[in-house]
Amino acid sequence: MTRIQTLLFENQDIKYKNFHAKLMPTISQDTIIGVRIPILRKLAKDLFKTEPKLVADFFQELPHKFYEENNLHAFFLEQITDFDKCIAETEKFLPFIDNWATCDSFKPKIFKKNLPQVLEFAKKWINSSHTYTIRYGIGCLMNYFLDKDFSKDYYDLVLSVKSDEYYIKMMKAWYFATALAKQYESAITVLENHQLDQWTHNKTIQKAIESYRIPSETKDYLRKLKV
Repeated sequence: MTRIQTLLFENQDIKYKNFHAKLMPTISQDTIIGVRIPILRKLAKDLFKTEPKLVADFFQELPHKFYEENNLHAFFLEQITDFDKCIAETEKFLPFIDNWATCDSFKPKIFKKNLPQVLEFAKKWINSSHTYTIRYGIGCLMNYFLDKDFSKDYYDLVLSVKSDEYYIKMMKAWYFATALAKQYESAITVLENHQLDQWTHNKTIQKAIESYRIPSETKDYLRKLKV
C-alpha cells in the first residue's frame, strides 16, 4: 500500500462509503474507500504544500486504484498556480476519469485567469471520444462562460455534442438549465426551437424547475414547453 493510500484508509468512513457507493453506479464498490470530500480537500491542500515530491510522484501513478485517489488527484490540480502546468496535468488526467463525481469536482482557480486558453481546450475536450472528457469540457463552458464572458455561440458548441451517453446528456441538460438561470433570453430559444433531443429537452426543463435561481412564473412557462 502506498503512503497516500494509507492516509486515505486512515480517514475511512464505512457508513459514508456505503451511502456514496449508491451514487456511483459506474465504478466498483471495491474501489471506494469512503473518505468525505472536505477531508480529501484538506489532505490535498496540506500535502501539496508540505510534500511536493510525493504529489509529483503521485501525478505519475495513473491509473489510480481507488476512487478517492482520483478525487485527491483532482484536488491537487486545483492547487497548481502555473496555468501551463495545470492544463498539461489536467489533460493527462482527464482520460482516466471514470465517474461523474470526480469529473465535476475540480475547478482550478488558475483557469479563471486564463479564459481564452481554457475556451480553446474546452472546444477540444468536447470533441473527445471519452465520456468524461466531453463532460468536463461542457462543464468548463458552464462554469466559466455563462457570465460576463458569455457568447450565444457557445450554445452551438454544446449542441454539436451528439451522444447517447447518459452522463453527457445530463451535463448538456445541466448546462442549458444553468443558462436559463443566467442568460434566459437567449437560452429559452433553444427550448422553444426544440434544438435538443426530447430527453435532454425535458431534463433541462426539470432541472430548471428545480432551481431556486429561476422565478416561479418562468417555471410555469417552462412546464408548458415539455414534450
